[in-house]
Amino acid sequence: MSLLPGKFYLDDFFDDFAPMPKMKGFDMKCDIYEKKGTVHIELEVPGFNKDEIKLDVEDGILTVLAEKNEEKEDKEKNYYRKERVYGSYKRQFNVGNINEKEINAKFNNGVLEISFPKEEKKDTKKFIEIK
Repeated sequence: MSLLPGKFYLDDFFDDFAPMPKMKGFDMKCDIYEKKGTVHIELEVPGFNKDEIKLDVEDGILTVLAEKNEEKEDKEKNYYRKERVYGSYKRQFNVGNINEKEINAKFNNGVLEISFPKEEKKDTKKFIEIK
């Protein structure tokens, strides 16, 4: 058992030396809930435009990919600090055997809202007779 706090002294100091820069606290947080037989996923993607987000479904896995490319650097600007990070971020969700035409998605104010009908559970359990 450790009595030290999760972030201790210079922990975030060493983050600057990571091979890929990361956006602190950005991991596309989401809420997933069911309402009236429909599953809803509300996913935060702040700082992205609708055209920078892609959705696909394959083998029952819904993938959300948000990708932002670095803007051209202006030679006339003398930056003191540059904190905006560019790259790609991905989340995947197991949605079962759902048709992509049943998935609805809309993007508003940095929140991606995805909804689809709840998959009916089929009883696939079979008992085997022991001889």
